[in-house]
Amino acid sequence: METECFSPVACETFATLLDDPSPAVRRELLAHFAARAAPARRFLLEVADGRNRALAWHARWFLTELRFADPVSEFRGFIQSLNYELETGAVLLARTVQPEMDVAACTRELDRLAARCRELVAEPATTRERCRILNRVLFHEAGFRGNSEHYTDPLNSFLPAVLERRKGIPISLGIVYLLVAERIGLRLEPVGLPGHFLVGCFEGGPPFFIDAFEQGVFRTAADLLFMLRTQGMEPTATDLAPIPVREVLARCCRNLVGHYAAAGDPMRSDLFARFVAEFDAAYERNQA
Repeated sequence: METECFSPVACETFATLLDDPSPAVRRELLAHFAARAAPARRFLLEVADGRNRALAWHARWFLTELRFADPVSEFRGFIQSLNYELETGAVLLARTVQPEMDVAACTRELDRLAARCRELVAEPATTRERCRILNRVLFHEAGFRGNSEHYTDPLNSFLPAVLERRKGIPISLGIVYLLVAERIGLRLEPVGLPGHFLVGCFEGGPPFFIDAFEQGVFRTAADLLFMLRTQGMEPTATDLAPIPVREVLARCCRNLVGHYAAAGDPMRSDLFARFVAEFDAAYERNQA
């Protein structure tokens, strides 16, 4: 009878092989995991939920290839975990609609963009100077831009599509900005301005804000408060404060509720509405 789990020695061996680039090794692992589906699925799910982000991506690749993974259940599990990490959440969210997405390709592209930024940084460099380099790489060299022509296209919200098509909406472009910034050691924060997502810098002097939808233009707090007032709002200081990863991902889901409704896809609109409700419920349980 097949054992329920792989032995610790087997798990350690498989973990060292998950990121092996050899096609032959991958084929052998796929065959072995397929032959012992139950323990393989448990092992891969544990690695996918672990702290080693690189191995987690590879574990999810195997889960997808073997049809062991249910992307909707995976994202729901992520929501319930309360262990929110932006890149993981953005990938899992995209997989609910694009289960065949190439996770490794997303990671490689973000790594490539970060490597190019590091090439251009002349030390010592201020935070603002690093952000200018990020702007050069993302918006001028790589050609990322806001998709004003088809703003409500749901693909604007999914990380792999944004990386491939080089266009998105404020929050998805902001996520790309944050993920590349993190790779080069630049500490930036998501800012959920009413109606417009921004990236904020709160270190090394007065805060400033980056509008990824507008080619990375820098804005001051006064600029943003004035903008909100011209839109008939009465802004508060909290409007410019950083928001948690949970709220970033929930906001992506809220956008997709409306965008799928506009696209005439009520089933997916309802799916993302349920995700929003689950984020809210998980947060409320954690506060109780």
